[in-house]
Amino acid sequence: MSTSYTVLCHPRCSTCKKALAWLDEHNIEYTWRSIIEENPTTDELSQWTAESNLSIRRFFNTSGMVYRSAHVKDQLDDWEKNLSAEQVRAQAVELLATDGMLCKRPLAIDAQGHFVAVGFKESEWQAALL
Repeated sequence: MSTSYTVLCHPRCSTCKKALAWLDEHNIEYTWRSIIEENPTTDELSQWTAESNLSIRRFFNTSGMVYRSAHVKDQLDDWEKNLSAEQVRAQAVELLATDGMLCKRPLAIDAQGHFVAVGFKESEWQAALL
């Protein structure tokens, strides 16, 4: 039985296009979701970041204009100096939920709504989805 995924993407993102092409090549069912029009919610991001066991920083699009213009790196650095790890994650999730352009993409979520992958690295997707 095959699993279906939801893939949160930006329509013009070349990395997202590569990820979708990879899914198509491997006959993996997915539903495309705009990370701009349907930005992940705080509840979704809270769940996914916790399930991922990744640094919260992995969920940020660090090369994006919104990230740079809002000085998010400085905010994260400040939070990490002054808050507990739980508080940093909570603050970061709140910030990520404000703008889909802050989120690293694509995000792959399984049919049950659980985190699978962030960003597209073929080896990671192969390990997680095949």
